[in-house]
Order: sequence, then C-alpha cells, then structure tokens
Amino acid sequence: MLKVFNTDNQDTFKLKALHWANTFTSACYFDSNHYSDPYSAFDVLIGAGAKKEISNYGQDSFSKLKEFLKSEAGYIPGFFSYDLKNEIENLRSKNPDHLKFPDIHFFLPEHLLIISGNIIKIYSDNPDSVWQSVNNFNIHNSGSTHLKPVIKSRFTREEYIHTVEEIQKHIQRGDIYEINFCQEFYAENVQIDPLELFIRLNNLSPTPFANFFRLNDLYIISATPERFLSRKKNKLISQPIKGTTSRNANRKIDEIQKEQLLNDEKERAENVMIVDLVRNDLTKSAKQGSVRVEELFGIYSFKQVHQLISTIVCEAREDLSNADIIANTFPMGSMTGAPKIRAMQLADQYERSKRGIYSGAVGYFSPDGDFDFNVVIRTILYNSSLNYLSFHTGSAITLDSDPVKEYEECVLKGKAITKVLSQS
Repeated sequence: MLKVFNTDNQDTFKLKALHWANTFTSACYFDSNHYSDPYSAFDVLIGAGAKKEISNYGQDSFSKLKEFLKSEAGYIPGFFSYDLKNEIENLRSKNPDHLKFPDIHFFLPEHLLIISGNIIKIYSDNPDSVWQSVNNFNIHNSGSTHLKPVIKSRFTREEYIHTVEEIQKHIQRGDIYEINFCQEFYAENVQIDPLELFIRLNNLSPTPFANFFRLNDLYIISATPERFLSRKKNKLISQPIKGTTSRNANRKIDEIQKEQLLNDEKERAENVMIVDLVRNDLTKSAKQGSVRVEELFGIYSFKQVHQLISTIVCEAREDLSNADIIANTFPMGSMTGAPKIRAMQLADQYERSKRGIYSGAVGYFSPDGDFDFNVVIRTILYNSSLNYLSFHTGSAITLDSDPVKEYEECVLKGKAITKVLSQS
C-alpha cells in the first residue's frame, strides 16, 4: 500500500527514519545529499525489514537474481560484490576474505520510504503506523564509548611504491595499459557504532551516492561519489571517475587546482582509457550504434576532492534482463583497468586481500524496470560479529604514474574516513 505524506523538515525526518530503519536487521539508506543529478529519482530512499531476500555465495548469482526479480514486484535494494567477476569471467581470487559478506544480496523491504523535497512516499502494509513510528522516534546517543580503531595497512609505504614499480613493468611489456591497484586499511578487535559513524562520515563528506546498508551484523558505510550504472526507461548511463585532486580552503588556490586537474594530460589519458573500456562494456547491452559519450572530462567538486567524471550512455537492448545488463558491464571499468580481464588478474596477483564489497556496487531495482547502482569506494565495511573493520583505497597506475604520488592519492582518498575513525 502506498500513502503520501508531507514533512516540514526533510533533514529531521530523514535522520529519524535512518535511526528507525537501523532497528531492523535488514535496512538500507540511500542519500543524494541535495546534489543536482538529472538521473536521480529521489532525494532519499530507505528500506526497512525484509519480506523476502536473496543471498548467494559462489555460483549462479546473476541467474538467481534474475529469477528473484521476476518473482517479486516492488523496490528491491541490494549489493554486488566485486568478486562476482569470478563468475562472469574465468578468474579466481586467492587472497583472504576477512569480512565474509555474501557475493550478492537483495531484499524486498517490508517498509519503503522515498523522500523527494517535503514529499514522503511510504510503501507498507500500514503506512500510517510507519509515519507515526518515524516521527515519534527518539534519537538518543547510546552513551557507549569506543576506543579509536588502530588502523593498519596491508602495505607499508615502501612496499606499495615497490609494487607499483613492479606493475609498471607489466605495462612496459604490453600486458596492460592501466590498472586500478588497491590497498586495504583495516582494524581488528574493534567495536564501533556503524550508524553514528555513517552520520559523521556523511556530514564530513556528503556525496551524491552515499549509502548505509545493514544485513544482520554486516554493515556498508559509504560516502561514494561515483555512479556505476543506471537505467532510466530504455537509457543506460555509466559515469566513471578517473582523475582526482585535493580541495583547498583558499578559494583562488582551489580554483587553480581544479583547472590543473582539468588540463592534466595524465589524468585525461586515464579518463579516456576507462571511457573506451566502458563504451566497450556497454556495447554488449546496447542497441547497435547507440553508445555515445554524453560528457567527457566533466569536472565535479565534492567536499574533499575535485574529480574528472565522464558520462557514457546507450539504448538498452530489449531482449536482455536487468541482471544480464549488469553482468555485461560488471565490475565497473574505473575499478579494473584495461584490458579488463588481464588487469583483474594482475590486481589479484599484487593485492593482498579480497576486495569483497569494495569496488562492487550498491543500489536498487525499481518496480518500473529502472535501476541505479553506485561504485563502492570511499567506504567503510564492518563485520560486528568478527569486530573487523576495513576500507580500501586505490589509484590508476599507468606507465607515466609516479609511485609516490599514487600512494599520496590513496591517502587523500581515505582522508575523510581516517578522520571520522579518529573521532571514535
């Protein structure tokens, strides 16, 4: 049942709704943070409780998802793990998995709220009860104190630099042109309040694809700025990010850094390589001749960084399901490299832990056949039963890369996360 309500204060309502949703063992929260986006369908989407769900470890994930989407009607949020690549291509991952997330998880919410301006749409068996429960929800600090996590890395600075140099030898030999090489930062025996951590991260680094996702004792706490793939009617949209520079409090210097990024030949070359890769991925799902670059080298400013974002679009073939379309483009080119399969093989060879949900995707399918999924970057992953916390950062390695600067870029990308963790 759908019922529409009005609120006088969107920010207060969505904060209460977020806290309320977190009382369920299945919950999701997607926030566009008021960014202007022609492809966004709402300001906030919240799902709470699971009528039905699908989780899968291992085989046939996309075919099981296809059947689930056929059998269930409604908004269906969920996530894809990066390691689904091993189902799509003939690949293996030998690195350890410390987080234990499923490869795929989607659920049909008991209660779903969509916020657009001051309009609240509630889909539920009892929308009035949900409306009252959210408005009456008492947000209070748990009062518990947690020690600051001791963050470690799988690489020392020197090991990271050496590994980049080894990867560049593969580029010199012509094995690849570019690779997204990632490193994991982690903390063991740590107890955090995932929801409070998300709220702090979202306040410090608001992004258009921010999300909080709870699956029992597993949490995704994300401030990602990147869209993986969206469908609007028959149009597919992919927006890879390649090219990053820091922000500066001095407005003139900040504008100079922005202009330097836009004109940086190395950053532009990286962006073009990934645009070509995404174009190739989209051709598998596109009507012939419909793939085109809608925007090349768009420069977008976020609270922590400026980024180069390109937009590639096409018309979807009518004979493919949404699960097929996502499998045809997964994982996203911005997190792999080119050529894609060889880049993924080398990433597994040189990285020291499984990426898991990192560089996968979180999003939703809507009842009208549309969907929207982000790229899981700038994200904390947490297993509360194992008391294990993790976040990855990565950068694009090319022949022209300076290994020291690539390390510094990884640190920059993790800046907001390390800051909020230091406040725990």
